[in-house]
Amino acid sequence: MISCCSKLRPILTSKLALGTVQFGLKYGIANQTGQTNAAEAKRILELAEQHKINCLDTAITYGNSEQVLGEIGISSRFNVVSKLPPLPSDLFNIESWVNYQVQESLKRLKVKCLYGLLLHRSENLLGSRGTKLANALEKLQSSGLIKKIGVSIYAPSELDYATDCLPLNIVQAPLNVVDRRLETSGWLSKLHRDGVEVHTRSAFLQGILLMHRDDIPVKFEKWATQWDQWAKYLKNFNTSATAACLSYPLSLQEVDRVVVGVDNLKQLKELIEAARLNHSLNEDLFMISEDQRLINPTNWCKL
Repeated sequence: MISCCSKLRPILTSKLALGTVQFGLKYGIANQTGQTNAAEAKRILELAEQHKINCLDTAITYGNSEQVLGEIGISSRFNVVSKLPPLPSDLFNIESWVNYQVQESLKRLKVKCLYGLLLHRSENLLGSRGTKLANALEKLQSSGLIKKIGVSIYAPSELDYATDCLPLNIVQAPLNVVDRRLETSGWLSKLHRDGVEVHTRSAFLQGILLMHRDDIPVKFEKWATQWDQWAKYLKNFNTSATAACLSYPLSLQEVDRVVVGVDNLKQLKELIEAARLNHSLNEDLFMISEDQRLINPTNWCKL
């Protein structure tokens, strides 16, 4: 459904970045189809390119996502951002390990360089090992194998130390209608002022914000008030959950890319259409949460 007050905004589809974890793993609480097959992944990439979506988000730990992208053969036409795995606890030569990980990633993707390389765990920057890690990343950037370096974070508080340990070019962080910590903490504005690219993820909170109210798993009933308010909001404004979710991060000028993942071509078409709708989000009609059990999906297994 489209809100009667919505207007088209065609340029904002280029602000989207395509998350590719589904190409390598079954991912997302609302995923009913499993890992996206290679043929469908190729169709998704081709449609993304047609709509000027030129940034891909992947990671070494996303199953065989990088390999799938390389085999499709059009990765070189996108800006590819990948992520390093957490540092192994028994690692002796950090620089050698980082170099190996990046070289193997480039081989799988079949590209000459990465647009961005992020740390999957910002805490790896702490201590003497963190200094060696930062030095290794900066050397790779100087060599031209990586254009931009940065971190993927779970909470804005991680930036309190990450910005002191590494000259950040990109920060990827969760941001959605329920979890607005990146904006309310002041970090979004600060990163923008400092010239750091901000890539936001989890616009749909791994798909739970797109689910029909009756389909939300029982273990999430602790937040029944929020789900009820969200369902009421969507009904009252006659808009889709997809359009409402995307409108928040896309409307923020400090956000450079909004990372969205899809399981199939149909979902990408829906996202592109939703991204073109200028839906004005009324933030007062539903609750914001800072409950880590809800806003951090890594905690869902404990519910």
